[in-house]
Amino acid sequence: MTGPVSPLALPLPGMPAIAGAECASIAAGIRYKTREDMTVFRFAPGTTVAGVFTMNKCPGAPVDWCRAALKGGKARALVVNAGNSNVFTGKAGRETCVRTAAETAALIGCKPREVFIASTGVIGERLPTDVLLAALPGAVGKLNADSWQNAARAIMTTDTFPKGATRTAKIGDATVTICGIAKGSGMIAPDMATMLSFLATDAKIPAEALQKLLSRGSAKSFNCVTVDSDTSTSDTVLLFATGQAKHPRVTAEGGAILKDFARALDEVLHELALMVARDGEGAQKLITIDVTGAVSAKSAHRIAMAIANSPLVKTAIAGEDANWGRIVMAVGKAGEPADRDKLSIAVGGTWMAREGGVIPGYDEAPVVAHMKSREVEITVDIGLGRGKARVWTCDLTHGYIDINGSYRS
Repeated sequence: MTGPVSPLALPLPGMPAIAGAECASIAAGIRYKTREDMTVFRFAPGTTVAGVFTMNKCPGAPVDWCRAALKGGKARALVVNAGNSNVFTGKAGRETCVRTAAETAALIGCKPREVFIASTGVIGERLPTDVLLAALPGAVGKLNADSWQNAARAIMTTDTFPKGATRTAKIGDATVTICGIAKGSGMIAPDMATMLSFLATDAKIPAEALQKLLSRGSAKSFNCVTVDSDTSTSDTVLLFATGQAKHPRVTAEGGAILKDFARALDEVLHELALMVARDGEGAQKLITIDVTGAVSAKSAHRIAMAIANSPLVKTAIAGEDANWGRIVMAVGKAGEPADRDKLSIAVGGTWMAREGGVIPGYDEAPVVAHMKSREVEITVDIGLGRGKARVWTCDLTHGYIDINGSYRS
């Protein structure tokens, strides 16, 4: 994308090849005329797949397609376009998915239901199917094992920097690799967002075990990130296991043999999720919110998200205003058990309020100094139990309005 890059941006790492996975990006001209905007992946025969999707009740046609395709547990291809989300497009949107899958299957040599589809961009505009299909042969002709970085750039919309992460893990004595890319900047809330993420590994893992790992990992990463509380219609995370690595057999139950793989996958998901928060539209600060002492982990998560989604909290941080009263307000509005006389609040490690009031002798100076940083930490202890949660968000600045007020222009 053109324009300023988020001050919280991280560099795109080197992305090693994954045996059995190839990708290529191309300028299809679907919406963007000066950049690559479509990516195609091809996977080795026998590749298994897992996925998690938006909980929005008005999902796009690609989400519906992927949910149905996921039941087969196998994948041979993935087609992604940026700039048009193919959402709220009715019969035309469904036909686009059918035609895309059929054309890709013919080019790759697989079944249409082994083709996965994702789109991101403007809602309610018909995706120019003929334009997309015309670009497919060119993309397939460019497929190679070393284009992860190009793919990370091609799936961007309002993102200011490409997002990628990679890790290795042990399954038995064998080393396997995981690579992942993501896009997301606005319309970001739990149950993911206008967020796409695609991961591949050379491990050989049954779809059932793969799904358990992805669901658990996403719950601790992507579903703990919010930019603006809006849950998109297009959220999609897909994990492909090509089975090209030689390691001890993994059963459908998974189990202890996947312990290190789960660790590596969680790290990749966590890193990608935080990059999305760092690239929140107009963001100048990354905010980490820890809630402890809640009646349960679920309650702690809901309280943390109420704080993270509060425009008053987010604008206070944007303005570097140490207004802890806004945090109290957000705790109270969460609808979870809380007692103001047991509540404690800290920013940047400095406790500000406890037992229903400001701490005697409280000095605001270190809090103000901390809030001038690019990364701000908020800690809230509810004082009622042992439940805890951690979530991430960003501040809310005028840049968010500027970006979203002119998104379609």
